[in-house]
Amino acid sequence: MLKKIQLTTFQRFLRTETVGGSILLLCAVVALVLANSPLATVYEQFWQIPITIGIVDHSLSLTLQQWINDALMAVFFLLVGLEIKRELLVGELASVKKAALPIACAIGGMIVPAAIYWMFNRTGIGARGWGIPMATDIAFALGTLALIAPRAPIGAKVFLTALAIVDDMGAVIVIAFFYSDAIALGALGGAAVLLLILIGFNAIRVRHLWPYWIVGIVFWYFVHESGIHGTVAGVLLAFTMPMYASEGVTAPILRLEHALHNFSAFVVMPLFAFANAGVRITGPVQHAAIGLGVMAGLIIGKPLGVIAAALAAVKSGLAKLPNGLSWMSLLGYAWLAGIGFTMSLFIAMLAFGEGRPLNAAKLGTFAGSLLAGIIAAIILKMTAREKSN
Repeated sequence: MLKKIQLTTFQRFLRTETVGGSILLLCAVVALVLANSPLATVYEQFWQIPITIGIVDHSLSLTLQQWINDALMAVFFLLVGLEIKRELLVGELASVKKAALPIACAIGGMIVPAAIYWMFNRTGIGARGWGIPMATDIAFALGTLALIAPRAPIGAKVFLTALAIVDDMGAVIVIAFFYSDAIALGALGGAAVLLLILIGFNAIRVRHLWPYWIVGIVFWYFVHESGIHGTVAGVLLAFTMPMYASEGVTAPILRLEHALHNFSAFVVMPLFAFANAGVRITGPVQHAAIGLGVMAGLIIGKPLGVIAAALAAVKSGLAKLPNGLSWMSLLGYAWLAGIGFTMSLFIAMLAFGEGRPLNAAKLGTFAGSLLAGIIAAIILKMTAREKSN
């Protein structure tokens, strides 16, 4: 029964991510067109509209783009945290044998792209962008997989999803430790107290979601004000959510995950893409080393890191390939992992803020993700043809 529920959950997740990936792509294309049209100035100025929430002495004023990137994306990271927690407790990462392969591949797929990027950008402002090619965009990756290999074995889809989730864990750690501002100890202390309250809710088995939401919003504010990026608050909040359920009632973590999936896939991520994917493609690209480093990290570093780690894990006996997954098809999935769109753009924004370095990073992300998807499509089509013969 539990296995059936888990499979249904994964299938629902897969459908949401696949459709959401298509909408995400559409929003990215529209943003790219607007940024290179006569409406470019209007498009840029629109996202800089200031919005203030609160009262005079206790208010938070951010631009529309910042509200999307700092607040709405915290909801996306809350969902990421919920998925990580579920996978660690009852999913594909719950046992060492099942988790070994995606964990190894994710680690290899983070270290090698960062190293390749660093080869292009050892000094100067570009050196801050080493985290950009480390991330895999799960929505785009699964959406691309659904288009090019709709009959891919479930084991392969689960592997790719688990790899992307572990990849997200790595991205969260990178953001928390390397892409946060100077720490304000007072706000950090307030955040710590609120985190303890949230943990206390879990400890005394509070099953209603509203107490977590109320404290969680204030917790996000304190984390944001502390200098740590507000999206980290979403992940920490997720790990305080109770996994248990009373008789006949779905576990709170699953209720929240189901509630957030559509909102994240059809509101948060498309808005993020629409607000951040606009990049001007005019004249010679300045800071070309940044763009080349990102692109090389995604189309060379990702597959190289994933395959090398998989070989090491399987040959050492720590892991085995999932059913229906050959080494050739694994190579295709390794290139799918090179689609870094959402998280790569997000880290690029944290690394460079605004200006030409960010523009170069965006171009590298677009080009690298597109090429990675095309190469993956060619390989997976070839393997599918070989199986049918």
